[in-house]
Amino acid sequence: MVGVNVGINRIYVANDTSNTVSVIDGITNTVVATVPVGSNPWGVGVNASTNCIYVANQASNTTSVIDGLTNTVIATIPVGSNPDEVAVNTNTNRIYVTNRFSNNVSVIDGTTNTVITTIPVGVQPHGVDVNASTNRIYVGNQVNNNVSVIDGTTNTVIATVPVGSWPVGVGVNVRTNRIYVPNLFDVTISVIDGTTNTVIATVPIGARPIGIGANPLTNSIYGASNTNNTVSVIDGTTNTVIATVPVGAGPQGLGVNP
Repeated sequence: MVGVNVGINRIYVANDTSNTVSVIDGITNTVVATVPVGSNPWGVGVNASTNCIYVANQASNTTSVIDGLTNTVIATIPVGSNPDEVAVNTNTNRIYVTNRFSNNVSVIDGTTNTVITTIPVGVQPHGVDVNASTNRIYVGNQVNNNVSVIDGTTNTVIATVPVGSWPVGVGVNVRTNRIYVPNLFDVTISVIDGTTNTVIATVPIGARPIGIGANPLTNSIYGASNTNNTVSVIDGTTNTVIATVPVGAGPQGLGVNP
């Protein structure tokens, strides 16, 4: 998967077969470093304020912490079983890791690099994102076909929102307080209103939507379709697909630099 540091224009790509993270310079579009991490890395989250990158290692049941200045691992944090997605609240310096086989979310304190609590969610959570403005965390639960809404202050689930079949990701537009959830088997993206915690629109997209990202400045949402090798561009105002961009084979992760 992919993470972006908007402050220094660096992109971080997890390579699950080589157990590394590639660091890309967003100006030159070249790999400037390769960082060894744990086994089978998948999700990547970035705290632009601290310049720390968090990588979920599925087979190691750990999260690696990379110093963005030195491109070295400065901590390895034990989490739950099969961690696969990561989200960061830059305001609170809290990191959220979904543990797919433990059916919970590990909450990491970015100052101490320790797990401070574990939050039960649905079955096989896969996909997480944060609205730092509201301190809400959104977790897609694949088997339950719903999204858990977590209050970042109390670390409790305050709502459960039904979505489509097999949600596999979550993207948040912090400006509009809209949450976007790709549903793998429905071939749609559910749009959730973060104020009411209800689905307000369902957007048809290409086959097997997986990756999702939002640009809060343009109100554009990007959804990667794994089997037709495209990225759909959604207008966040009209909730319609306005462009389809061919990319490489089998896209999964997606990151946006606003």
